Order: sequence, then structure tokens, then C-alpha cells
Amino acid sequence: MDSASGLVVRDVEKTYPTRAKPILSNVNFSLPYGERLALLGRNGQGKSTLIKLLGGVLKPSSGEISWRMTSSWPIGFGGGFQGSLSGIDNIKFISRIYDRNYDEVLESVESFAELGSALKRPVKHYSSGMRARLAFGLSLTIEFDCYLIDELVAVGDARFQRKCEEELFNKRKNRSYIMASHDLHLISSHCKQALIIESGMAKMFHDVEEAIDVYSWLRSR
Repeated sequence: MDSASGLVVRDVEKTYPTRAKPILSNVNFSLPYGERLALLGRNGQGKSTLIKLLGGVLKPSSGEISWRMTSSWPIGFGGGFQGSLSGIDNIKFISRIYDRNYDEVLESVESFAELGSALKRPVKHYSSGMRARLAFGLSLTIEFDCYLIDELVAVGDARFQRKCEEELFNKRKNRSYIMASHDLHLISSHCKQALIIESGMAKMFHDVEEAIDVYSWLRSR
């Protein structure tokens, strides 16, 4: 492992009481600051679980996740919001946690997320896409060294998707990213390496095109 990496994952395992086998086992990798890593795997193989572990939503059953840079919450995950509070109240809460000016955060989120009057409604009434827009807008406003992305950029129409890509991949091109996605064009365009998760095990590929070939073969089986 590279001791200078912004993220080091050592021997991470995640087991649920309802499963006979670990959903993730012996996961090891590191990510230097500024690098972009794709997470590839078929449905149910543990991509979203790993994103949640990295984002602190879940705790590993064993092993260590060591961050040496700031990381976002999982952008495609809406569970970090208090559902009974409005979008505005959630923005207030997160502004306080990260010691940011509420008025500036609100203005930025309103402009980016394009939720309009829906920000006044409880988040529990939002669609998954609306939650994702709110999460994305907040993540870009707070600013992080590393962004954790779980399929978010597939949200919205083509115009909004282009807006997401411009803000995240172009304006923040020097940041780190860990992206779980089935969009192979997106992965190929923005990542140089990939971690494939299959049957609870993770394998690093430093050539993203090789990883895509292996993942495509796994999906076709």
C-alpha cells in the first residue's frame, strides 16, 4: 500500500447477519489524491456496499479504511437526509455541520439542483432523482477532496446530465473520484483504473479498458 495515498483500504470485510457469506471480503486498495477509480460489478456484488463503507454510512465488520483527504457522502445515496425535514432544513443542518454560510450554500444548491419550491417540502416526499439532485448540489457546494458517486450522473434529462459532468469532471478535474456505475462510456471517459467486485472479492485493474473487457465478460455469462 502507498502510505502517501489519500485513501488506504486494508483487509476490509462486510458481513450481514442474514447472509451466510460476507458480501465483501479481503478488500485492499489505495487511491492517491487526484486519481479516479471506477467500481465495477454486477448487481448485488457489493459496489454500493463498498461506497457506503467508504462514506461512513456502514461500518466494516473487520479491516481498516483510512482517509487522508476529505471525502463526500455517497452522492447517489439519499439516506443521509432527515426525511421529515424539508430540503431547506436539511441544507441548514449540513451547513452547520460543515461550518458553511447557510445563505451561500442555499443559493448554490438552489441554482444547481433546480428543485424550486420542492425545497420547502419534506425530503421523504422526494423522488430518488430529486434526492440525488439535492445530494449532488450539496456535495458541489461543500467541496471535497474525493467524491463518492453511486450512479448519480444518470439522473435527470440530457441537459442536467451534461451540467453534472461539467461541474464534477471538468471544473473539479483535479479531485479524486470513486465511481460505481454500469455506464461503461462514462467509466472509460473519466477513469484510468477500476476495481472489479465479484463474489465478494475485489481485484484492481490499472488499465480501465482491460477492466471493462473483464466486466463485460462477467455480465454476459
